[in-house]
Amino acid sequence: MFAEDNGDVGAACSVLGLNRASFYRFTSATEKPQPVKRAISKRALSIEERHRVLAVMNEDRFADQAPRAIYAKLLDEGIYLCSVRTMYRILAANNQVRERRNQLRHPNYKKPELIATAPNQVWSWDITKLKGPVKWSYFYLYVIMDIYSRHVVGWMVATRETAKLAKQLIRETCHRQEIGENELVIHSDRGSPMTSKTVALLLADLGVIKSVSRPHVSDDNPFSESQFKTMKYRPTFPKRFGSIQDARAFGQTFFDWYNNEHYHSGIALMTPAQVHYGGASECSRKRQDVLDGAHMEHPERFVRGQPKVLELPEAVWINPPKPVTRDETVCATASSVEVIGAVR
Repeated sequence: MFAEDNGDVGAACSVLGLNRASFYRFTSATEKPQPVKRAISKRALSIEERHRVLAVMNEDRFADQAPRAIYAKLLDEGIYLCSVRTMYRILAANNQVRERRNQLRHPNYKKPELIATAPNQVWSWDITKLKGPVKWSYFYLYVIMDIYSRHVVGWMVATRETAKLAKQLIRETCHRQEIGENELVIHSDRGSPMTSKTVALLLADLGVIKSVSRPHVSDDNPFSESQFKTMKYRPTFPKRFGSIQDARAFGQTFFDWYNNEHYHSGIALMTPAQVHYGGASECSRKRQDVLDGAHMEHPERFVRGQPKVLELPEAVWINPPKPVTRDETVCATASSVEVIGAVR
């Protein structure tokens, strides 16, 4: 296309801001050599024989059987048509290579995409086990977190994992946070309390939108999982809790620290309580004053100029939309180069 006209290619790439090597790599990838036709083997089945094999495999009695089973059945009947591999080749040539058995088809679950630009827009909740005093004994920690502020808005330790207890916690937390109708989305995984009819009816009564993770996808509920890891990696987290009272006492201490003292890297090194209850702006202003004073006193120590405080993210996502990849951009730009070349 432009193999002999390097001047035009260089000029077009300069105008479009495209590296010349990227252009040539894209054009060489699109110009694939034509496949060489192979000679037909003397051992190959004739067209009539291939039609016969396909007709046999499509008989009603073989409609839900794999080629290997068809092959064995025909041998039991004293019939040999071809090898199992040839059966697969014939099916592939007729676009029939798929699961032939009658099986349950799972639906294609849509990936949840949730965005929060302020507190009390999206909550994430989950339940984790806490080891009890003896082997095979557990307590269950229910935690509800705001994904924008990372503030734990509600938690509870119980001896069971039930929808009734989850309903009680969600109702009390929504009331305490003064959640209005259609203001909140609650996201969770697919545990039995989360997907229960009891919780679904409660959320409908409260005007709260329900969101659940895809089956067998571990990273659709990342905020709750991250919070549980922070808790279980604390030096004060015990190997076992002696009683449910011990577990609740630990929760009181931990969540007070987490909400009011933990400087979270995801929210500009502020505490969840500062962000959740509107103290982020004042905190940023005070920090900027300190940095400004340090810069005025020793400007030579700030080689990159005036220091700026970290800013809160404008939005927090669960599964943000996939951005346009660089390869897609190169393809679109290379197409534009082709148009310029055609005009010239």
